[in-house]
Amino acid sequence: MADKKYYITTPLYYVNAKPHIGHAYTNILCDTFARFRRYLGEDVFFMTGTDEHGTKIEKAARDQNMEPKKYVDEMVPHFKDLWEQLGIQYDYFIRTTDEDHKETVRKVLEDLGARGELYKDNYQGWYSVKSETFYAKAELVDGKCPDTGGEVQEIVEENYFFRMSKYQDWLMDYIRKNPDFIQPEIRRNEILGFLKQPLQDLCITRPKERLSWGIPYPSSPEHVIYVWFDALINYVSGVGYKRNEDQFSRYWPADVHVVGKDIVRHHAVYWPIMLKACGVQMPHKVLAHGWWTLAGAKVSKSSGNIVDPIELIRKYGVDAFRYFLLREVTIGYDGAYSEDLLRQRYTSDLANDLGNLWFRVASMLAKYFGAVVPHADTLESEGLIRETYALWEKVREPMMAYDPRSALEAIWAVITSANQYVEENKPWVLAKDPKSKERLALVLATLTECVAHVAVLLVPFLPKTAQSMLAGLKLSSDGVMNADKFSRPLLRKGTQVERGDALFPRMEVEA
Repeated sequence: MADKKYYITTPLYYVNAKPHIGHAYTNILCDTFARFRRYLGEDVFFMTGTDEHGTKIEKAARDQNMEPKKYVDEMVPHFKDLWEQLGIQYDYFIRTTDEDHKETVRKVLEDLGARGELYKDNYQGWYSVKSETFYAKAELVDGKCPDTGGEVQEIVEENYFFRMSKYQDWLMDYIRKNPDFIQPEIRRNEILGFLKQPLQDLCITRPKERLSWGIPYPSSPEHVIYVWFDALINYVSGVGYKRNEDQFSRYWPADVHVVGKDIVRHHAVYWPIMLKACGVQMPHKVLAHGWWTLAGAKVSKSSGNIVDPIELIRKYGVDAFRYFLLREVTIGYDGAYSEDLLRQRYTSDLANDLGNLWFRVASMLAKYFGAVVPHADTLESEGLIRETYALWEKVREPMMAYDPRSALEAIWAVITSANQYVEENKPWVLAKDPKSKERLALVLATLTECVAHVAVLLVPFLPKTAQSMLAGLKLSSDGVMNADKFSRPLLRKGTQVERGDALFPRMEVEA
């Protein structure tokens, strides 16, 4: 087992509708980070899953004339199927209907109760079905939900409460002393601004007469547990909290919770206070990405402007879809989706730049050296090789800072340099002059090593494409990669390169 662990999570996805581009984006981000950390030799635990309780699920099931459990059992495979098609290599898929999770939730509540952190009282407030959250009247915006803009209803009922307010000063101090805890900075400032107002205690139950679909409250069968309180506990239940202490002590605290910006408050206010009250260490980071928008509106199930990832994978291939999402936007900012932009990235970056480089290099090797990589003693005399060897840190640094866009930009800068190197050295001209045989060998050895190094670095980003290139170069992606290994030739002497099919076929893609 590797000495260094890395625990990364997605939020749990609500299964009241099929997954869309926003869900795909989050899981692709996490999969890319997890793959890169595995490349560094770290012991990675990557968890994703589904959130299956609450009002919206109960309503969606009722609309289908189904029992909630049967409904969620039929919805979950849609998410698992998408992750499989996207090549998502998660280590554990958790469902909030899992018995292990439900038992952990009950134990957490019992622990909090024993610590005096819970009490029963009448609740009067404004409830948004859309966000499944209670709000004080002062939090409403024009009388509507401040997060979704949806309608709210005033509710008065007896519930159980978590003494969240008493930790307000502690949380503000913790966030200020740990500036990397909430990223990006705009979200950190947003939470600090929210915490300037008095923090209310959290209502953590719903009467069963109003909501029957949820985990029963341990000491009160008339209540079920608030869906957000239940769901957040997955981050510890999934790694064995109060069940498998060896596993829990190995992986907790989480290194990063990757979430959408609309649920930062739940992860950066509710969750750390829940952990503090339980005496559990804080996660290292809450990383909030932006939304994908279509014609200026957020892509969401509630808006109905869904972008279907399955359809895009069918048309463009999984790696083109992954590349577009990773390259098009910097984490933390919103991304404007259009199929025209995806098609442009496919043609320009993937087919013309990467695909063309691979095809030309493999074809020239076949034509001039029988597809065998020529030997060259002076590789490091070539500027392209020096630029290639320097690429490791230019990718590692932004990836450790959760910036895959900059990492891909660095890789594509070398791909651009390699294509320019072909044009500057004109191997087809060198091949005509017997006196230039040695130079031709050096040029093609340089290009092949460059392509090999690029393929190695593309494994976390474009796994299918990278594996095709590595297979053609008789290289393996197994094993740990580091700066020392990367800054030297990767190919064995006499390697016979197989070009294979075009990586990104030039085609007219339907709009």
